[in-house]
Amino acid sequence: MIPLEPDKYYPLFNRANGNERIFRNPDNYKFFLKKYKQHISSICDTFCYCLMPNHFHFLIRIKDEYTLKGLANFKEGITLDIFLSKQFSNLFSSYTQALNKQVNRKGSLFMRAFKRKPIEDEAYLIKLVQYIHCKPVEAGLCDKVDEWKYSSYNALVSSKPTLLNRDELLKYFDDLSNFKFLHSSLPEQ
Repeated sequence: MIPLEPDKYYPLFNRANGNERIFRNPDNYKFFLKKYKQHISSICDTFCYCLMPNHFHFLIRIKDEYTLKGLANFKEGITLDIFLSKQFSNLFSSYTQALNKQVNRKGSLFMRAFKRKPIEDEAYLIKLVQYIHCKPVEAGLCDKVDEWKYSSYNALVSSKPTLLNRDELLKYFDDLSNFKFLHSSLPEQ
């Protein structure tokens, strides 16, 4: 498994076990984002995301080592990778427990290990943002990226307050109009 390291960008991906759904109603999406904020926002900057019925995608950058080691829940003697992985484990576990209670199910909801791969270049990062936001269109869940309520696209194109690292992300696209233009069609495979 690829370790999570400070100051590195990663796309994160996980899916439900089998044919299950992670999100079964609009409140599930909102609750997952609330849990994400609770467990993950202190350890990374979030640039974009997309939640879909049976899987999700995030683009993040792990915070610097000094910030991570200064967090109240960081314990000396453990590696940063273990600490970071534990934060994600807490997110998945707390969400699964709540959903299990809600729908009277048992057992794990997510695949064992969430997928991640360090992003090494800016061109890939830009392509990845477009890919993440276009997934619902590609899956036939909507016709245009701005129609899917459970992605970061609308928050990124608005001026409303957000926990996303909007300004930094939009710099990669030069400006907002270019960001919108690149999202007006599906990415090339």
